[in-house]
Amino acid sequence: MTTDSATPSPVRRYLALALVGVIGGALSGAFGVGGGIVMVPLLIWLAGLDQRHAAATSLVAILPTAIAGAASYFAQGEVNVLAGLLIAAGGIVGSIIGTRLLKKLPIGWLRWLFIALLFVVAVQTILEPPARGVDLELTTWTIVGLVGLGVAMGVAAGLFGIGGGVVAVPVLIALFGMGDLVAKGTSLLAMIPTATTGSIANLRNRLVRLSDGLIVGIFATGASFGGVALAFWMEPRVAAILFALLVLFASVQLSIRAIKAHRAARNDKPDTDA
Repeated sequence: MTTDSATPSPVRRYLALALVGVIGGALSGAFGVGGGIVMVPLLIWLAGLDQRHAAATSLVAILPTAIAGAASYFAQGEVNVLAGLLIAAGGIVGSIIGTRLLKKLPIGWLRWLFIALLFVVAVQTILEPPARGVDLELTTWTIVGLVGLGVAMGVAAGLFGIGGGVVAVPVLIALFGMGDLVAKGTSLLAMIPTATTGSIANLRNRLVRLSDGLIVGIFATGASFGGVALAFWMEPRVAAILFALLVLFASVQLSIRAIKAHRAARNDKPDTDA
């Protein structure tokens, strides 16, 4: 398995996977994003995985985390089940597309596409004032829009290993007028079949070590319950600002790493002018 850095020792590696799970699970419950938005860069930095394998490992871990998080939000009445199922229907198709692109696209493309996505999400989160206690009224166009959102969410899940919630939550709030808690709970519900489909495809393509995904997933699931409690405790605007800052931090760090990797690749090229 190719990595971006030196491979850590087995003990350090398992501890790193557990730490990634705890952080990703807490953020998953708090922000309804699956946790992959942080799991992917942490798997690169701490566990020594490259972008491709980090994305695939994150997607496996997201599955149990999403189930636990969705169940917690559902118990509080903060899930729109029908909307979640419509998004999931589109997400299954999108995840198949995303995992196929993951297998074919170069690592450099994956890095910069992921970084661009993070910047867009951060800006949207800051600009759109969140609400609470607002649900969605389903119409014909709303149904079509939710399925389309699911396709985009699935592509993001398969391509970036982020569960798709990082796309779904801001869109459900900004374009569909959902309250922040309902958007988070619905997003977690929708990403369950999406993460399942994408993970099966990644396992078939041998892009992920199942044991790694399970270690991250087990610790993430336990931490997700605390994250959900934190989501209900935080004020909506505070939660939005913290989420945006988190996304910006991750995107900046990945940008620095991508630039360093690009320079290293250029230095390793043979001199064709000689």
